[in-house]
Amino acid sequence: MKRATFIAAALAFGVCVHLRAHDVSTTPITWNREISRIFFDRCVSCHRPGGTSFSLMTYPDVQPRAVAIRDAVLSRRMPPWGAVKGFGEFRNDQALNAEQIELITDWVQDDTPKGNNPRMLPAPPKISSAPSVTVPADAVRVRDTMVVKSPIVVDGLLPEGSADGAQIIAVRTDGTVVPLLWLYQYDEKYRHPFLLRKPLTLEAGTIIRGVKPPASLLLLPAAVSGTR
Repeated sequence: MKRATFIAAALAFGVCVHLRAHDVSTTPITWNREISRIFFDRCVSCHRPGGTSFSLMTYPDVQPRAVAIRDAVLSRRMPPWGAVKGFGEFRNDQALNAEQIELITDWVQDDTPKGNNPRMLPAPPKISSAPSVTVPADAVRVRDTMVVKSPIVVDGLLPEGSADGAQIIAVRTDGTVVPLLWLYQYDEKYRHPFLLRKPLTLEAGTIIRGVKPPASLLLLPAAVSGTR
């Protein structure tokens, strides 16, 4: 009986030590250290004074909207990238990754601490106006299903019209399927090209499928994409 009591007490002590050690080692997520960096990198190109939407440059801007921001991030409505991650690879991908989404979610769950050290806050980014999308004269327009007539090296993809939901693939002549772009919550008012991480060569006879009329898709050639 005494031995059992001793073991129970030892286990309880061990649990308490573990919890206490965990609490000490856990550093809270703060605006000054983690969250501001995500917003400066992914959000304030639009969400800033003089931008296209309300400002998210400062803690007082963000804190009252924290719950709404969390919901928009979890649903992937913001930032408005407009495509499913992992279906195609793009060098200008502005969508949040899983770690960034988790940081924002945990920060809101923890009542949005600002942080006590203002020196941890990075300097606001210098933002230039977004360049307009220039479509090269030799871009190839895809409507519905299309067979590539001449070889083309593709640098990017530019949706036209209400293309949300389109799952676009290329089927090579040997039957290999290449995922190009899967549009999800794509909004024409945030129109932008999807620039491929690596140029993609499509030989003659390749079939492009998944574009939903009346929308169309422009294949932007690598040589003169005009969208960098």
